[in-house]
Amino acid sequence: MYKEHTVFEPPQNEDAKIWRYMDFTKFVSLLDKSALFFTRADQLGDSFEGALSKANKILRPKEYGDTIPASGFEQIDEIFKQYKKFTFISSWFLNEYELAAMWKTYLTNNQGIAIQSSYKALRDCLIDQKYDIHIGKVKYIDYHEDWMPERNTFSPFIHKRKYYALEHEIRAVIQVTPIIDGKINLLNPPFDNGIYIEVELDKLVDKIYVAPTCPLWIMELTRSVIAKYQLKKEVTSSNLDDVPS
Repeated sequence: MYKEHTVFEPPQNEDAKIWRYMDFTKFVSLLDKSALFFTRADQLGDSFEGALSKANKILRPKEYGDTIPASGFEQIDEIFKQYKKFTFISSWFLNEYELAAMWKTYLTNNQGIAIQSSYKALRDCLIDQKYDIHIGKVKYIDYHEDWMPERNTFSPFIHKRKYYALEHEIRAVIQVTPIIDGKINLLNPPFDNGIYIEVELDKLVDKIYVAPTCPLWIMELTRSVIAKYQLKKEVTSSNLDDVPS
């Protein structure tokens, strides 16, 4: 279920629109399971995912003085590396309108779907009681120059390189920390690729868009599928299909 956390910064407007782009099969999986898939962080395909800023190694003496020995920093670095396997992420994109760049980035063909939702809807649709789920804006920094807070294991997962700043990403994040004999054990990740989290689809989904240049049969199939799952939401063609008058 959703839980506030000081590391996670919500948008100023809780009704701000957010978007999730996916291929058609993942959309059907969402409907079938009534669950969002949270991908394990080390499976997201970005080698910087969950990594501390390179600048941290240079700036640590200024931040900590001589209170932490070099061996302590080595342990910190290793812990953060291991946490990639114990952190699970669902990515959304904060924007008033759909973005052409997002279609190109997240779809391999023209049979894709974009779900329009809102920060508030994402927060309120989470009904899974087993895990604490935190939601907030990604912060974009220069990994060669900027300090990344490292006193919390969530920090590397809500920071990304400035190259991705135009995405305006919103992340829902779960961390699973196994405790064995009273100690943190990071040897055995609980899930291989990710975890499904049950949601209330009627709360989550506002509108459904099919990809630009999508064939008509995909539009018709999408409407048919959501009807079978009793999801009464508008299905429309991407606004990028518009033509000048």
